[in-house]
Amino acid sequence: MSTSTDSFFNRPTAEIINKKLSEALKPTELDIQDQSHLHKGHSGAPKTGESHFYILIVSPLFEGKTRVSRQKHVFDILKDELKEKIHALSLKTLTPEEFNSLKF
Repeated sequence: MSTSTDSFFNRPTAEIINKKLSEALKPTELDIQDQSHLHKGHSGAPKTGESHFYILIVSPLFEGKTRVSRQKHVFDILKDELKEKIHALSLKTLTPEEFNSLKF
């Protein structure tokens, strides 16, 4: 599995996201990007950051599921963080076959 992030140092929310998604979805690729710095001053964005994330997750468990179903599954896994810590979440959910077809 490949996991890339900005850095989990002093990023407890990103670390929780990584742990929960890794355990639940067994991804072959997982890219978690904290994009909170792009939303400074935005209503609802805390000054501490770790509120806006982009996540690319590739998992064989997405096989046969619609895009909406995949995203609902991720939202369910992160439901506690979405209630209290995460203000916005952008998702790209792919099967390994879909991901491989994007590579050059």
